[in-house]
Amino acid sequence: MQSSLALFLAVFGALLLVAVLLDDFSANLQVPGILLVLLLGLLTDNNLEVTGGHGVTLLTLPQADQVTQVALGLVLFFGGLTTNWHELKAVLRPAIRLASLGALLTAVVIMAAVFGLESLPFTPLKPNMVTALFVGAMLCSTDATAVLAMLRPLTGRLPKKVLDLIECESAFNDPVAVLLAGLAMALATGSQGAQPSALVIDVVRQFLVGALLGVLGGGLAQQILSSRRSLTSPSMLAVVSLALLMLLMGGTMLLGGSALLAAYISGLVLANSGDCDRTVLEEAHAGFAKMAEMLMFLCLGLVVQLDQVLDLFVRTMMLFILMQLARWLVVHILLMGSAFRSSEKKFISLAGLRGAVPIALAIQAAASGVAWGKPMPALALGVVLWGLVLQGLTLVPAARRLGLASVD
Repeated sequence: MQSSLALFLAVFGALLLVAVLLDDFSANLQVPGILLVLLLGLLTDNNLEVTGGHGVTLLTLPQADQVTQVALGLVLFFGGLTTNWHELKAVLRPAIRLASLGALLTAVVIMAAVFGLESLPFTPLKPNMVTALFVGAMLCSTDATAVLAMLRPLTGRLPKKVLDLIECESAFNDPVAVLLAGLAMALATGSQGAQPSALVIDVVRQFLVGALLGVLGGGLAQQILSSRRSLTSPSMLAVVSLALLMLLMGGTMLLGGSALLAAYISGLVLANSGDCDRTVLEEAHAGFAKMAEMLMFLCLGLVVQLDQVLDLFVRTMMLFILMQLARWLVVHILLMGSAFRSSEKKFISLAGLRGAVPIALAIQAAASGVAWGKPMPALALGVVLWGLVLQGLTLVPAARRLGLASVD
């Protein structure tokens, strides 16, 4: 037991340390840091041989599922903390349109693409409505963290309303993706006698419970922190807010609600209550969120084999292209008549990188045991890789070419 624990601590400590160094070094290469972290996990052998010829699996799918669900909760909670209602008022309406209707339309287009690729010989998937719904849900949400990290060289030189829209949309469309994926999983794992309408009602109930508990949890956290000023120092605030988040997520799961939605809404309520130091709270959880995101990308890389990604190379490329076309259409249609200029709409279309949510959802499907879940991590990894490479390398040059980056 002690030798196994020592091995896991040493290996994962080393991986996390290398991931941090790669993320820091990525700025010099002008590539997304999470791309290098993902490649690190992908190139690390998940099956180690120790003394005596005994093999050890570093991370099983059920373990990866548990790690990514908790990590995604931390990321979503931090996303709620960084969403400032007062600063985002100017872009709130277009952001909500993109995050709700835009995510739904993107999911529908991807669903159609999955069915369209059914006849191609290079895929292990046998698409049906549920599979296509899950793939659409998995790939419909965007990741502001990846986009904003890529735009560091242009800090302070891009239009604020464009960055606010990208961040606000990404914060709000994560729950949409989780809801659609939850519906697909419920349809896939529901009993044979259950009616689809009953499963839909059950999923909606889960998210209503999650939303309600998120509001109550955020309000309770605000009351506790405002009643005892000794808890608002940076060191204590990190511990207390993390403990409350753990309690909220665990309690929501036990009551049959969506823990991820509860985590996001509680962060949103807490940060916009006006009774806590928003800056200190964000700084307290920034490290947790960064570690959580790195762990998710490491987990995905560890549980996916490189040959699985290569087998889906063409399919993921076609899905990525169709996904980009869908985003282009969605952005231009839903921002029609808004205050955004044509060049800004083009840049917003290019800025829809995928990241943490597809990873967590893909691993959840693979760990659930559903027949079509096994190739989902490789599918998600392939699409995310295409985005990080192609979008990541062209985002800053595109901003300059479109005339959006002001002169130093």
